Amino acid sequence: MEAAFFDLDKTVIAKASIAAFGRPLRRQGLISRRMVARAIAGQLMFMYFGADEERLTKIRESMLTLTKGWDRDQISTIVRETLIETIEPLIYAEALALMEHHRGEGHRIYLVSASPEEIVQPLAELLGVDGAIATKAKIDDAGCYTGEMEFYNYGPNKAVAMTELAERNGIDLSRSFAYSDSATDQPMLEIVGHPVAVNPDRALAKVAKEREWEILNFTKPVRMRDRVSRRTPLFTGIVAVVGALGLVVVRGGKSHHRTKI
Repeated sequence: MEAAFFDLDKTVIAKASIAAFGRPLRRQGLISRRMVARAIAGQLMFMYFGADEERLTKIRESMLTLTKGWDRDQISTIVRETLIETIEPLIYAEALALMEHHRGEGHRIYLVSASPEEIVQPLAELLGVDGAIATKAKIDDAGCYTGEMEFYNYGPNKAVAMTELAERNGIDLSRSFAYSDSATDQPMLEIVGHPVAVNPDRALAKVAKEREWEILNFTKPVRMRDRVSRRTPLFTGIVAVVGALGLVVVRGGKSHHRTKI
């Protein structure tokens, strides 16, 4: 069995997923307008300069401090109720096209993200993919965040989690695909037979060119007007739009792993 593993931020969606939910959280009184502004500023830095280890560590620590004491069920409800409003304009048409291609080939499809599972799992259900690997926060007996991390799905941890999932489900990683934008995801790209750099940051672009990995440029976010239930093909209108748009492929040197759509 083969699978396709998709990083989330800047690979499937055009914005950092945590930052995208800033306004819904502010409306519920959980964060301030200033915090939203800081999140947007951080998003701009992320878009133009990528995310190094130090920057991601600071983001993680600040998020853990901020969310300590929040009720997990409340956060999950906010995410699910605002998912279309928040994510609808951000999903790349090219990512949807690739998912449809892999689905047609009989491949399993997974989201693999450092974002919290409360965000990643509902998005996986919306897209109708087979599952998600995400960051998990520790929860106390009252169902609130403790400000500590149970599992941080970042860097090498993504590769470890993918390997464990593959072993459980009989997936051949040597014949599988992985898509990501960041050099921090190099471990998850290295463990599959078909690594693909999507909108790569400078460091990943350099590695992809040196190793002759395929490079894709996703530029066309589309709006999703209807909810898509888990494991259900994407609705006809979006598929038609995706088919018309196609993929914009940027070749990083000679590529031996070009996905034909």
